[in-house]
Amino acid sequence: MTTFNRETFKSLLATTLREKENSYIDEIFKLYPSLQDLLLVTEEELMNIRGIGKVKSKQILAALKLARMNPCPIEKRYTIRSPQHAFEYLKEMQYLTQEHFVVLGLNIKNEVLFKETVFVGSLNASIVHPRETFKKLIRCSCASAIVAHNHPSGHPEPSPEDIQVTKRLVEAGNIVGIEILDHIIIGNERYISLNEKGHI
Repeated sequence: MTTFNRETFKSLLATTLREKENSYIDEIFKLYPSLQDLLLVTEEELMNIRGIGKVKSKQILAALKLARMNPCPIEKRYTIRSPQHAFEYLKEMQYLTQEHFVVLGLNIKNEVLFKETVFVGSLNASIVHPRETFKKLIRCSCASAIVAHNHPSGHPEPSPEDIQVTKRLVEAGNIVGIEILDHIIIGNERYISLNEKGHI
């Protein structure tokens, strides 16, 4: 099984389209950093990128269709079976100096399909909106999700806002059919699972 190499694929796409990598190719890979993201891109989304018109967008989609037909370049996926596994996967967040709210999209096997930072700043129910949280989850047909954020203070104890955000996202997940399995709060070398605390 071959692991997806982002730089190699980027170079191949640039060569196929006879473009330099620092052209709109660079912008494509900034907006869609993983193979899964790229394979889901639409013609309309591509045409919103400067330098890409209708003809070029069709060429890009044709190249991506060939990649979709090749069973080899898939990314190795991390499986989350417990809050501890989620913490290990997101452990580096403990070193961030600002709060980051992250979404992990999972398939039916609890394998991570993507990790996306939805918001940076103090957690607030009016700011961490279900629309942004579920946008990519829906697009990638995720079966479930885990959300997480860090406490720069190093203390992972949940605030009332943390619990309020969690309940709001769980309710939204029930409506769209994507279960929020947990909300992990990451502190200094420790974490708290809001599922284990009974808030989910």
